[in-house]
Amino acid sequence: MNITVKTETMVRKVIVDSILAGVCISLGGIVNLKVGGVAGAVLFSFGLITVISYRLKLYTGISGFVRTKHDFAEIPIVILGNVVGCLLTGICVKYCLPDIVETAQGIVDARLSKSFWQVILLAAACGFIMTTVVKFAREGKWLPLLFGIPLFILCGFIHSIADAFYLSAALSFDTLSWSVALLYFAELIGNFIGCNLYRGMQFFAR
Repeated sequence: MNITVKTETMVRKVIVDSILAGVCISLGGIVNLKVGGVAGAVLFSFGLITVISYRLKLYTGISGFVRTKHDFAEIPIVILGNVVGCLLTGICVKYCLPDIVETAQGIVDARLSKSFWQVILLAAACGFIMTTVVKFAREGKWLPLLFGIPLFILCGFIHSIADAFYLSAALSFDTLSWSVALLYFAELIGNFIGCNLYRGMQFFAR
């Protein structure tokens, strides 16, 4: 019984931490939409700084560090929680900050104009950057994060959780389609590949 209770408590904590991580990344997305350019990209870093400081669960923050079956089993829960956090924030944005919805729509349209494989490649680039900056930040080295986050934004690389916020802010349930679902699936795959790129290359280099 104690083991069951402990497991349920752990799952609840993962869910809560994942939702909060989605909200934090969405806050970065909001300022990026409001300010734009280099300043908006730099200020977006606040989202990831908060995630790491509070040790929250972010899909692109944990994907490059999975080791055990438990770690892999946690990933779908984290994705769901992240998306819920982004969805809730996106709904609030539509109500409180309607002026940035059009900008979010522009980002979504740009994503939808790309092919499945283009999305995977762009998301992989972002995933590689994310694992790199998270690794250094966990060691107390924050400078790579302050460069890495603006780098992936200004280059147009794709972060699946940030896009969950942009999608939530720009689209309504009646505008969802299979093309949007396929786009998001490609983003998740690409991010995971990129997050594990360094580790994979090191494995083949042995």
